[in-house]
Parts: sequence; C-alpha cells; structure tokens
Amino acid sequence: MHPNAPTRIRWLLVGWVALVGAISFLDRVNISIAAPSIAREYRLTDIELGWIFAAFAVGYSLFQIPVGWAADRFGPRRVLAFGAAWWAVFTTLTACVPADIVKAVLVFWAVRFLLGVGECVMYPSSNRWVANWITTAERGLANGLIFAGVGAGAAFTPPVIATIMIRFGWRTAFWVCAALGLVVGLGWYLLARDHPEQHAWVNEAERKWIREGLPRSSDFTPPAVGPSEFARDGVKPPQVIPEPPALSWRTILSSRDVWAITLSYFTYGYVAYIFFTWFYKYLTQVRGLNLKAGSYYGMLPFVAMSLGSALGGWIADAVSRRFGRWWGRCGVAALGLGGAAVFVAVGAQAESAATASIILAGGAGSLYLAQSAYWALSADLGGRSSGSLSGFVNMGAQIGSAVTAVVSPLLARHFGWTSSFLAAAGLCALGGAAWLIVDPNRCLPSRELRLQS
Repeated sequence: MHPNAPTRIRWLLVGWVALVGAISFLDRVNISIAAPSIAREYRLTDIELGWIFAAFAVGYSLFQIPVGWAADRFGPRRVLAFGAAWWAVFTTLTACVPADIVKAVLVFWAVRFLLGVGECVMYPSSNRWVANWITTAERGLANGLIFAGVGAGAAFTPPVIATIMIRFGWRTAFWVCAALGLVVGLGWYLLARDHPEQHAWVNEAERKWIREGLPRSSDFTPPAVGPSEFARDGVKPPQVIPEPPALSWRTILSSRDVWAITLSYFTYGYVAYIFFTWFYKYLTQVRGLNLKAGSYYGMLPFVAMSLGSALGGWIADAVSRRFGRWWGRCGVAALGLGGAAVFVAVGAQAESAATASIILAGGAGSLYLAQSAYWALSADLGGRSSGSLSGFVNMGAQIGSAVTAVVSPLLARHFGWTSSFLAAAGLCALGGAAWLIVDPNRCLPSRELRLQS
C-alpha cells in the first residue's frame, strides 16, 4: 500500500461488529434449537415456549430507546462491550434453571427478558459507531456486512448447538455461547474507538476520507448569517460550518419517514423472528425431519440472510450512486420485502420438506436484501442522534418479533402452520409498501433548527 494511501481500519472494525453480531444471534437463537429438550425436561407446551421466546423480544424492544440514548451519550465502544458482558451472564443463567423448579415458565421468562435487555445494545450502538466512522456512500455496504453477521451466527447455530447437545447436553451449549460472548466483547473494547481521531491505527488520509464523506455541509443547512456577522469593511469573515444539531424527540416523532420505516421494520421483525424461533421446530415436528437433518435444513434461511444482507448493502450503494438515494434505499428495500412475501407464501405450501426449506430460505434472503436500508437511513437521518433514532426504529422490529413468537403458534394451533406463514407474507407486502412513502433526502437536522428557532 502507498504510504499516503488511506488505511482501512474502519473495515476491520466493521468486520468485528459483524462478529459481535454473529455471537449475539448465536446467544439468542440457541434456545430455539434446545427448545424440544427444554420442553421435555420442564414439561412445557408450545404456547408456553412462545411466551418464553417473546420475553427476549419484549426486553429487547422496551430498552431500545434508552440504550440508543446511552450510545449517543457514552459512546458505542463502552456500551456495546458492557452489553456483551451482560448477555454472557444471562445466557449462562438460562442454563442454570433447576429442572425441578416451580413455575419454570416464569423463571425462564425473567431470564430471557433480561437477556433481551442486554442484547438490545447491539445495533443502536453499532449504528452510532457507523454514523461516526462510515461515509454516507459506504453505509449500505457497511450495514450489509454487519447484518451478514446475523445470518452467519444464526446459520451456524443449528449444527453447532445440535452437535454440542448430542454430546454434552443443552446446558453445555449455552455455556459455550456465553464464553464466546465474553471473548468478542473484550476484543471489541480493545480494538474499537468511538471516533476515527481516537484510533492510533488510523492515518490522516483515512480520517480525511471519513470526514469528507460524512453528511455535514452537503446534507445540512446551517443557520443564515446575519448582517452583524460581517466585518466593518464589508468583508464577510470565513464561515465555520457547524455540526448538525442533536435531534429532539419532537423532531423524531413528527417525522413521517421515521414512522414509515418503523412500521416497515415491525413487519420485517415479525417475519424474521419466525425463522429465529419456530423454523427449526417447524422442520422437525411439522415436516418430520430428525434432529440432524433439521439442523442442516435449518441453516438454509440463515445462510440466505447472510448472503442477502451483504448483497443488499452492495446493491443499495451501487443503485444510490447511479439512480439516487430513493432507489438505492427505498426501492431496494421495497423490492426485497415484496420478493420475500412471494417466497414465503409459496414455500409454506410446498409439498416436501426440502422444497419448502429452500423456497422459504429464498424468502429469508430476499427479506435481508432490505436490512441495510433501515440502518443506513437511520444513520443518515439521525446524525449525532442516530443511536436514539435507530433504537426507536429497531423497537418496532422487536415488537414485531414479540408478537410473532406468541401469535404464530396460536395461528398454527387453530388453522395450521401454513396460515402462520401466509400471515407473515401479507405483513411483508405491507412493509414493502411503507417504503414507497419514505423520502431519504429529507433533512431532520434542518427541521430541528427550524423548531429551535
């Protein structure tokens, strides 16, 4: 590399964020693989398991806004490292619930709720870091790679957890997951910094590249300069372009764009969480696959998610450069969700387990083509308040996750599992339509200034 060329430390850290995200999903999906063993040991029904699955999403959703504020206030480096340690503790405690305990459902619910509280720091913190480190033109790809970690972590969960369970039991699998969480959290704390200027490995060329690519003077209209700011000889002094202001909740909650992407992310979370909670059980108990075959077919949606997330981020940036940000952000997201609706509806009605798994995996991959758009646009809109804004948007997804954890088995009990997937397909279509009314070029910092004045 030329000595004056920019270093690429930001991409090293993007990779580490993706790794932390992968382990976080290993820690949240492991219970879906262990669910049959847990249900037998504690004599739980599918409905009770649904409430336990929902507990994680409830804790995750309720604390999105507080942890987004914490990432804005204390920095993503410390907040994410603290979160990794927290979720390692509660992953361990999940495996420590005694087999003969009274009201096991309530104990599991409380532990999984608190696990969700710890894991909810993951993506508001990472998006706050992205807002500091990643240029606007690179945010689609960066978020695509970060969320590829979701698919990678979830993809490896079925075979890894199943193998450990067969040899050592489900509790050992949870302890292994907890240890991995501690390792990646410590690595993040040692490697990361909140700002490029704080990192010793980043050279001046990379700092300049990042500074010039962040949405400042090009996307933010500063206050007008009044006559008093001119010198006595009539010469205007050099103007210093201020940083965009932090956003008030009044500005965030009065934005049609924020509400549209939050509604869309609700539908996204509803559909995605079926794969994270019920898909493995669906393959083994409804489609009749054994533990080993189910673990391998259960990987397919998550491999597709990983590929779809990275590809979607790359496509979004390329389309944005060629046709503008509406097509790159909103158009790609709408097409991804629309495609997912078709795949999920068709896959749910396939005859064989193999065909259903492949088509439903296509739906998961198409869904994740849209993933980076939610987070790239949240960083673009939020700026200095991207942790808070993205926390609010992600709260919508996690409410959807909590709803599907409970509603999907209820629909399945009364109407069959095909109806559960068809309901998810309908919500996908609604989520895609919501993207059509979003304007990615609307500037929230300028609106904040107008409200302040």
